[in-house]
Amino acid sequence: MVYLTLQKSQKILASSRQVHKTAAHVVARSAPEETVTSSFASFIHAVRPEHLTKTVRYRSKRMILDSIGVGLMGSTTPVFDIALQYCRELYSSVAVSSVYGRPGMKLSPTLAAFTNGVATHSMDFDDTWHPATHPSGAVLPALLAASQMLPPSTKPNGLDFLLAFNVGLEVQGRLMHFSTEAHNIPKRFHPPSVVGTMGSAAATAKLLSLSMTQCAHALGIAASLAGAPMANAATQAKPLHIGNATRLGFEAALLAARGMEANPVILDDIPGCSGFSAFYSVYHPKPLSAPGDHHEFLLEKQDIAFKRFPAHLGMHWVVDAALSVRNLFINYAGSFSPSLIRTIVLKIPVSKYINRPFPSSEHQARHSFQFNACTALLDGEVGLSSFTESSIHRQELRELLDKVVVEHPEDNVANFDKMYGEVALLLHSGDVLTGKCDTFYGHWRKPLSRESLLKKFRSNASHVFPEEKVETIITMVDNLENMSDSSQLACSL
Repeated sequence: MVYLTLQKSQKILASSRQVHKTAAHVVARSAPEETVTSSFASFIHAVRPEHLTKTVRYRSKRMILDSIGVGLMGSTTPVFDIALQYCRELYSSVAVSSVYGRPGMKLSPTLAAFTNGVATHSMDFDDTWHPATHPSGAVLPALLAASQMLPPSTKPNGLDFLLAFNVGLEVQGRLMHFSTEAHNIPKRFHPPSVVGTMGSAAATAKLLSLSMTQCAHALGIAASLAGAPMANAATQAKPLHIGNATRLGFEAALLAARGMEANPVILDDIPGCSGFSAFYSVYHPKPLSAPGDHHEFLLEKQDIAFKRFPAHLGMHWVVDAALSVRNLFINYAGSFSPSLIRTIVLKIPVSKYINRPFPSSEHQARHSFQFNACTALLDGEVGLSSFTESSIHRQELRELLDKVVVEHPEDNVANFDKMYGEVALLLHSGDVLTGKCDTFYGHWRKPLSRESLLKKFRSNASHVFPEEKVETIITMVDNLENMSDSSQLACSL
């Protein structure tokens, strides 16, 4: 484990934060040659709260609230129970950090981050960015746990917390832009297991006020802890990718704080010796500009996608297309009558892991174009109850799935910024009804309203907390910049 004793860890990390905040003079040294890695380390170390624009603060607080909500909902799932029991049985020391949906229960900080990360992705209900990754779940649990770990004299305030969260987002986004391969729906590595680990390391390093050199080493250490295969999508192992990303990035920052060193050019493209480039077949790194007037956070120009129901993001296109054609069908026939349908044609991008004709489990159903389209047609909605065993194995649903034919038009690419979903009903009468969705409600081009986001949060959080506590959490996130002790947010969960 990273901790020898909590007291020793607190002393080391408190010292790191105190040196950063009180130092009035810095010993002049000759500047080393700038590399891509050093530019990232410099950014993490130098960025300040005043660099966050109003838009960035607004969007990132929406992400924090949504991530907490899906994490609380995820704390009711079987995969969360497995992860929690594992952590409680295997480790019991240094229990200071809160667990989603379990008031009074504490775990060691990195294991609390792991468990809460699993909860966040347990239902595939967490946010998605472009290029494709789940940014919040890889960062937020680490920061919540770290805020509780620090001694009272060095607790980060809410603005420090919000800044660290945005550092974690920025690092993830910049790394994703190093490769054109990362822009499309992934085939090899699950993105949050790669860039999420790095984002967690960067965010935690910022919250702990590590030096520029320590920030670089934290990124280098994190790179050795990153990566998980796409083959585990649609299984109970997939939520572990987020849990490990937030935990292992956290541990990388703690190890760097204790003096561990790593390759100082891990992000650079060094011929013959792969660093972070090992995760991509195409890799073109660029230095990260210094924070200030000329640096624009990626979240400023690229908003986030929030999911309306708990499934892979690609499902939202086919569900909205299916709901559209369902309305046409009801107007045509007077009611939804599956017996009138001869064939259901889905026009979707090529992506093997979400093309599942007959899913047999909850997690497979969340990753099935066919299942989600047919559920929307049959029920007129897709929601939490759609993924229960009884719903998945309904005879009437199986009969609809038997009618599905999949087509892959060349113009429908596996890219969350370019793809579309189309559902056509070929009727026995010879008539054809078609519904198409280019941009679903919740996509970054059509963001959820505050009212819709709060409705989702309240629905999720109310599964584990009473109404009064749910409203308290909303107020705390809304006023995060004014919070004197950010650990209060973690304590409320």
